[in-house]
Amino acid sequence: MAKHTPAGEAVTELIIEVFRLNGRLLVAGDRLVSGLGLTSARWQVLGAIALAERAEPVAWVARSMGLNRQGVQRIVNDLVKDGLVAFRPNPHHRRANLVVLTERGKEVYGAADRLQAPWADALASGLGIGNIVATTRIVAALRRRLEEADDGLRPIRPA
Repeated sequence: MAKHTPAGEAVTELIIEVFRLNGRLLVAGDRLVSGLGLTSARWQVLGAIALAERAEPVAWVARSMGLNRQGVQRIVNDLVKDGLVAFRPNPHHRRANLVVLTERGKEVYGAADRLQAPWADALASGLGIGNIVATTRIVAALRRRLEEADDGLRPIRPA
């Protein structure tokens, strides 16, 4: 078995917990928004589109989420069929249409947001804002390091 530094062992445990958390979040998200006709995956893509500063092509949406374009394209196509998003011409690229929320998409995303707020408040209860903020900083720093190393394709150098 490979030998880790204490920090390497700690980050390995953190990664394992993040994987477990992701699984639980997907199940909880599916339950939370199922009444809106959404899954966690559709909600996640809808949110990325809703929260983007401007309309973006599918590839950009996928990149912002850290996901592959093909998977996000499949979900976007489903959202188009459901009338939640639409494609608009991209003045900068003929073949890479922009993805925008429809009025129905805005309504469904707003309804999901209203369900999520009390759920998140209850989940955060007793954890302490400082702990939550510190954890967010660490997770974001790990994400940035992976992004800088082309998602792990190049070795990560010690900081």
